[in-house]
Amino acid sequence: MYKYLDKIKSPSDVKSLSRAELNNLSAELRQFLISSVSQTGGHLASNLGVVELTLAIFRAFDLPQDKVVWDVGHQTYVHKILTGRRDRFSTLRKLGGLSGFPKTSESEYDAFNTGHSSTSISAALGMMKAKRLKGEEGFVTCVIGDGALTGGMAYEALDAAGAEKENFIVILNDNEMSISKNVGSLSKYLTRLRSKPTYFRFKTELERQFMKIPRVGRATVKFLKRIKDTFRHLLTPKNMFENLGFTYLGPINGHDVKAVAHVLETAKMIKGPVLVHVVTKKGKGYELAENMPTEYHGVSARKKSAECCGSMFKSYSEAFGSALVKIAEKNEKICAVTAAMLEGTGLKEFSQNYPDRFFDVAIAEQHAVTFAAGLAKEGLKPVFVVYSSFLQRAYDQVLHDVCLQNLNVVLCIDRAGLVGEDGETHQGIFDISFLSHMPNMTVLSPCNFDELEEMLVYATSVHKGPVAIRYPRGNMDFVYENPSPFELCKADVITKGKDAAIVFSGHMGKIAKEAYDILKEKGKQITLINLRTLYPLDENHIKEILKDTDVVLSLEDGVKRGSIGELLVSILKDTGKKVIIKAHNNGIVQHGSAKELYKISSMNAEKIADDILSKIGE
Repeated sequence: MYKYLDKIKSPSDVKSLSRAELNNLSAELRQFLISSVSQTGGHLASNLGVVELTLAIFRAFDLPQDKVVWDVGHQTYVHKILTGRRDRFSTLRKLGGLSGFPKTSESEYDAFNTGHSSTSISAALGMMKAKRLKGEEGFVTCVIGDGALTGGMAYEALDAAGAEKENFIVILNDNEMSISKNVGSLSKYLTRLRSKPTYFRFKTELERQFMKIPRVGRATVKFLKRIKDTFRHLLTPKNMFENLGFTYLGPINGHDVKAVAHVLETAKMIKGPVLVHVVTKKGKGYELAENMPTEYHGVSARKKSAECCGSMFKSYSEAFGSALVKIAEKNEKICAVTAAMLEGTGLKEFSQNYPDRFFDVAIAEQHAVTFAAGLAKEGLKPVFVVYSSFLQRAYDQVLHDVCLQNLNVVLCIDRAGLVGEDGETHQGIFDISFLSHMPNMTVLSPCNFDELEEMLVYATSVHKGPVAIRYPRGNMDFVYENPSPFELCKADVITKGKDAAIVFSGHMGKIAKEAYDILKEKGKQITLINLRTLYPLDENHIKEILKDTDVVLSLEDGVKRGSIGELLVSILKDTGKKVIIKAHNNGIVQHGSAKELYKISSMNAEKIADDILSKIGE
């Protein structure tokens, strides 16, 4: 079906291709990506943008002896296709199938497991030092995007790498995007580098003239290089990377395979750290993705046109964003903070309505939290909106800079619980555990859009001290009649029954209700409780609402260790009640649909009903 792609069985097969063959292979790779990812879902625009860059890396390096660490790793589809996994691409992000990120257990060509940004330079530097200590040959390089370069960890690694004497290559893939459009001074700096052609035109012409001189001696080359460097410093001063100790090569057109491969070959011959600046186009070769890179960063299955970009149903992110805009209209102290997730967290409308109160700090979650603490210290009401798995990066800042000072910071935690196909690096299952042991912290969990708005109003206008509101990815799927108004530390008892109680949090209400219906059909009377406040728990209130049942099942979308279920066990330990904890036993939850993963964790309605029946039988 594919004339050129069918011939590629390993990275070495790319090395002998002509420029025309490389161009044809690139076109076929894009055709395959668009066709396959539209069926499986996944990260499309970012992979379309690195087709030629991946081919250039394969030409310049000898994998797997040479190691390549991809930052974040969502852009490694081309890498996977060309390293023997193309025939499994229909399983991408499915249970038991290919991961959407690098996975060392999947292939010897995957050098390091990644999933979050700004980690690649540190990991690659450590791998390079280990190789040298073991006396092994081979190069170690990493590919980091301009978006990921805004993360503080990347600068810590650049600082360390800049002092190295060994050859170490960093490839900066500059496409002017992370998920949303890049912001901040670094983005402007890279733009200036891209738009200063004077030196690079001079450098290219001088090198071309060098090549015309027959049998140039080493001393002459050094002399000419000093002349070139002198002119260079007259034309353009040292850039940031050179000041950090790197030899800077670029910017280079990242869609010219041979040009990039040639520069990488040059980088291999340089002693010490080298940064190769490659400029690419996110979504390259697919007009819709090029024009709308944010919308096509991650696509759902069978998404093929612009008309499919929206959803016919409102998501929690959209519900949150709409509620915050409405609340902020009445409260000028409310500010919104995001870490490069404007669209993903539903803050676009807020940014348009209240630009002076909106802050995008780029991919810098640690800074975002402490920045929010500074806003709160001066009397404002900051709302930091962040994905659960990304908040993990700011653990110390939440504890030290917010909680210990008891500051009025609101953490709105999107993608809390399972996110499904993105896999173990993105499952939002740890926030309950690590937030609930922090001093002064309050953790809330709405089961539908109305509760989300109620909790947001409370958090921004009534609550004193830090408060977190966690809500899931996707659409609302659970409502019930006659809910009581939200009150801190007070659960809502939906139904009363004498046989058992199911205490659920957040969107787990859907599964809890399904289990309730199964048990009702079997003649069991079940108390169904919407916990709402996950931490702190009011012990007297908990004992009161559970006093009439001997079997209690706790259901939450988090890990078992440090769960609310364990708190319930502690509270009820002297009552003689049998407590069943339904949470994820293992912190490593693979990729697959949420329904499949809940079943694996025994958190599906049928298993819950069976476990309750067995305890009632005892």
